[in-house]
Amino acid sequence: MKYTQVNQLSRQILFGQRRRFGCEHYHRFSAQMHEVEEDAPTVEIVRNQSFEVGPRYSNLLYIGEGAYGMVVSAYDRVTKARVAIKKISPFEHQTFCQRTLREIKILTRFKHENIINIQDIINAPTIEQMKDIYIVQCLMETDLYKLLKTQKLSNDHICYFLYQILRGLKYIHSANVLHRDLKPSNLLLNTTCDLKICDFGLARVADPDHDHTGFLTEYVATRWYRAPEIMLNSKGYTKSIDIWSVGCILGEMLNSRPLFPGKHYLDQLNLILAVVGSPSEEDLQCIVNDKARSYLISLPPKEKQPWNKIYPHADQKALDLLDKMLTFNPNRRITVEQALAHPYLEQYYDPADEPICEEPFKFEMEFDDLPKERLKELIFAQTTEFQSRKQSSTSNQGC
Repeated sequence: MKYTQVNQLSRQILFGQRRRFGCEHYHRFSAQMHEVEEDAPTVEIVRNQSFEVGPRYSNLLYIGEGAYGMVVSAYDRVTKARVAIKKISPFEHQTFCQRTLREIKILTRFKHENIINIQDIINAPTIEQMKDIYIVQCLMETDLYKLLKTQKLSNDHICYFLYQILRGLKYIHSANVLHRDLKPSNLLLNTTCDLKICDFGLARVADPDHDHTGFLTEYVATRWYRAPEIMLNSKGYTKSIDIWSVGCILGEMLNSRPLFPGKHYLDQLNLILAVVGSPSEEDLQCIVNDKARSYLISLPPKEKQPWNKIYPHADQKALDLLDKMLTFNPNRRITVEQALAHPYLEQYYDPADEPICEEPFKFEMEFDDLPKERLKELIFAQTTEFQSRKQSSTSNQGC
């Protein structure tokens, strides 16, 4: 079944009320979806922060904020729809500059229904004046994290959400990119059950011929969704780290609780082993860190737990796919293409409607060791290039 047909089906299986869907703020701004006056202000204040996004964008409303930016909704007087605007102020920190540049470079090239887009970028006219960046994206009403806090999902919703996650991930992996931070809060949703993957600030180019030294030192993604090989310092990273994260998300969708909510590094590892069992000799071969391997060998043997005991009411096909995703050995873990072809997703599976990226990223596009001043120059150049392409393009910039 094609994704476009599935999308129509999703409209028939909506949650009963938007409030239950975690979209309380939707009602606050829906009443304000009116055309903006020609003399709309160029600056609006939201929670003591100025947003210089007018006159095109107005009627700003607070949504949330992260480590280096606030997100608001706004009315776009050109498209006559509300959008999300993320204000980023990264230039005092090299790490924030790196993440901002990564996200802009990736999302301005990606074009996929299950990946959040960049509709517009607003910044100062000169690099000297550039203190903040405003990224305009499609407005989604909630995310999977918020939804799971308020509602138990039906098997239909679990299956459909999982299909969309994997459909987007197939495109990401085909671009030679690892997302590295897949978790429920990075999966945006709307009331018609459309799902979009967001937050590519930790994404990296996957190059099998490159020694990914430095990956671990910068890896700060949420512990609960990390693959065991990341914590055990195994032989580099592969795309299988994202599959592990999707497996953790699937488990969480099955009973609305995190599967491996570790309190710290060792607790996380022990929780994983208590479910998937002790690693075999073959599994241990991919652990190059002597201390990590010795620690695993020193642990009492642990039996693998049957998934139907952990999730007694779950669909058996879902549990079979979960098992293949949460395989300890990354070399034996299922790939995204294999996961999409799994019987659990057969009602949606359609390789002809699961597009891939035509221009994969190369490793030379990474920029680990650049100072923040150089990163700022690259960010300015990237945003300027985006604006030039946008002005010369007649393609639709909508969701």
